[in-house]
Formats: sequence, C-alpha cells, structure tokens
Amino acid sequence: MKLRQLAVAFIINEENQVLFLQKKSQDTFLAGHLVPIGGHIEGIEINEPKNACLREIEEETGINRIHLHDLTLRYIVHRTKAYEEIRIQYVLFGTLSKQYPLVESDEGSLKWIEINEVANKNVSATTIEIINHFIKKMTNNNVFVGSMKSQEGEPIIKWAELEDWEMPIS
Repeated sequence: MKLRQLAVAFIINEENQVLFLQKKSQDTFLAGHLVPIGGHIEGIEINEPKNACLREIEEETGINRIHLHDLTLRYIVHRTKAYEEIRIQYVLFGTLSKQYPLVESDEGSLKWIEINEVANKNVSATTIEIINHFIKKMTNNNVFVGSMKSQEGEPIIKWAELEDWEMPIS
C-alpha cells in the first residue's frame, strides 16, 4: 500500500470566512470542487508539514508566511483510498486579513466562503467533517486525530484528541 501525505490550510479572515481554491472543471482530481489551500508534502518536507503547507499557500495564493497569523496544526486525518493508498492529511488553521491581495494561480480561482456555509458548497466530505468539528471545538487549541470511515454509507470522521500519555493534563 502506498502512503501519501498532504498538508492543507483553512485560512480564516476577520469576517469568519474561509479561503478556498475553486478547482478547474477540467482537473482530474476534485474537478470543480472548493478545496482548502495546500497539497502534497515533498520528500524533504516529510517531517515538517507546516513548511509544506506554507510553500503550497504561497504557490496557490501569493500569501507570504509573514502575513499569516497563528498558522497551527489542528488536525491529522487518516483514510484509505481504494485500499491501495493510505492518506495522511495535516490540517492547519490560521488567519489573514481579507484585505490582503491574493494572487490567482493556474490551479483555480480563490474564494472566501462563510464558515457556516462551507457544508452547503461543493466540497469534499473530509472538508465538511473538519469544518463541522472545528466550529464545535473552535476554542480548543489541541490537535485532533481523525480516521475517516463509512457509517451507514455516509462518510464520517471519528475524532480523538491527541494527548501525551506520559504527561497528565492538570
């Protein structure tokens, strides 16, 4: 089984909108979908998913790391793809002023979407599960690990808070 690692960011502005990339309709992967900013982790980035995410953000939006605030790992999602591939997705959340000028890339167009409207848009099941969990746990800054599975034919993510078993929470 192959292992594929990705790093993506949900970038939120002061109006509680999330920045998405609208994929082109002719794309082979998630054609026409709204996707979080990010992509594959390169070999040299394997131990630093945040650096991979920052690289992808700059490539897809023109946003320089110095303009992002509080970009923090919040989720690690595991899933299989056709039982031939294990995907590990590192999901970071950060903030950016809506006034920051964005640069369109050849990968698609950028759109700000109200965080509460994301589930009603053309997004993946993974994105819906992450955003819904984030809305519920917004004030909890811990990292959550999720395993994506099917429940009665519907995709869901089972979440667990990532904890250090050697250091009890006081």
